[in-house]
Amino acid sequence: MPERFAGKQRPIKTLERVLSKAGLGSRTQARQWIGTGRVRVNGKLIQTPDHWVDLERDRVTLDGKPVRAQEPVYLLLYKPKGYITSHGDPEGRPTVYDLIGDLGVWVTPVGRLDQDTSGLLILTNDTQFGNRVMDPEFKVPKTYLVKCSTVLSDEQLESLRNGVELRDGPTRPAIVKRLRDSGKYTHVEITITEGRNRQVRRMTAAVGLPTLRLVRVAIGAHRLDGLAPGHWRECGGAA
Repeated sequence: MPERFAGKQRPIKTLERVLSKAGLGSRTQARQWIGTGRVRVNGKLIQTPDHWVDLERDRVTLDGKPVRAQEPVYLLLYKPKGYITSHGDPEGRPTVYDLIGDLGVWVTPVGRLDQDTSGLLILTNDTQFGNRVMDPEFKVPKTYLVKCSTVLSDEQLESLRNGVELRDGPTRPAIVKRLRDSGKYTHVEITITEGRNRQVRRMTAAVGLPTLRLVRVAIGAHRLDGLAPGHWRECGGAA
């Protein structure tokens, strides 16, 4: 935990977090660099990832070069179905990093989209921003287009609006709009302010309507707005 000096809280972090927050790589990569002797603190070789660093006093180098915070980068990516929201996959499945290429700076996804879900994903090196977007206390809205496996009744729609009981507790009320009924399917727009694992799919299943297709179209003020699947663009920051 950060220590206090003369009433002031110093920015103290573990060495692996210093490297990852500088936008140089993931925490897994940072641990590897530290373990192989590529990192020094105040000129001293440190091979302990949990070594505490005082950002106001200590000088950290990687391969002899000073570690400095990178300029914040924010990307909006339209993740296609079938891609994994991670850096690597032991099964060899494609990941979102295959889509963005080498940016020259390390970015991480803000939250996740499961393999079968497509849509908007934010990637950034601004971990404070990412934590704020994902923290339920900030209630950042996330909007999805949903194709349900059958026609949605008014009662089921009201259940989604009021919140449904899931295995990990009741959901918050959601904004739910019926877009259209097409034959035996209903298309709806659902906006939630939480970020539980597979939450929208679990919500529709809880009212008896498994999801056939799910696309996230907005996170806060950021929207897909013409992005094609597999493409990305930079954006200006806070949601």
